[in-house]
Amino acid sequence: MYSFGYVAVVGRPNAGKSSLVNALVGEKVAIVSAKPQTTRDNILGVMNGEKFQVVFVDTPGVHRSKNQLDRSMMKNVRSAIAGVDLILYLVDGTKEFDQEEQGYFNHLQGEKVLVKTKIDKKVKDFPCDFEISSLTGKNLENLKEYIIKKLPKSKEKNFLFDSDEYTDKSIKFLIAEQIREEALKILDQEVPHGIAIEIVKFDEKENIVFIEADIVCEQARHKGIIIGKGGKNLKIIGQNTRLYAEDLLGKKVMLSLFVKVEENWRNKPNKVKDLMSQG
Repeated sequence: MYSFGYVAVVGRPNAGKSSLVNALVGEKVAIVSAKPQTTRDNILGVMNGEKFQVVFVDTPGVHRSKNQLDRSMMKNVRSAIAGVDLILYLVDGTKEFDQEEQGYFNHLQGEKVLVKTKIDKKVKDFPCDFEISSLTGKNLENLKEYIIKKLPKSKEKNFLFDSDEYTDKSIKFLIAEQIREEALKILDQEVPHGIAIEIVKFDEKENIVFIEADIVCEQARHKGIIIGKGGKNLKIIGQNTRLYAEDLLGKKVMLSLFVKVEENWRNKPNKVKDLMSQG
């Protein structure tokens, strides 16, 4: 018998959703950062096996909406939950599982499990179905076996993705997200939440790829922070992203980065839609 189905990975910001998806898939599907609300769009990560295919839906962190970007992110969470075969609700094990979060978990409809993450650190004591560490891999195999067991079964191999595919996102999307991850590593306070990446050129030749991308920020004063003294920050972001892109594409990459100001873009529905639709 073959197992195939969809699993939504849900939880508050920094609960470890993207880390878990990356660990189970075995590839870098989603960017990871210590800063909250890193994931903005639903990203599919595909875990393949001879007798199973699990499509994980990595979602933005559950949070109260403050602007159009937040509302779009929460809409993505709601759409991810609808129609899946299983919901993994992740709770950061180093924090209290409070009544608000307990209430949200209780109201989720469908098959669901509560997963305590980050157990490689000092964790809080609260009841859950699984305790895992994506960093060390502890109990991931048990969780994986449980997921496969819960998925719909069929006699025929009705998988959606080829065995070498691990995400539904385009190369351009993955590179744009890597640029954003590198920026998140450097930028402090409110600046990271106000940036987005727009790939304006992607020209792939036989042995080289030419990429141009804009780092979009909300305020003119943020532009200098992103660029850094003498262009230091932009240089680091570009160098690290280029190495990632060359590994991903298997060929030389020429990457040019520019910083563009788009005042208050997070409250402009059309701009939010444009900047979140590169996948």
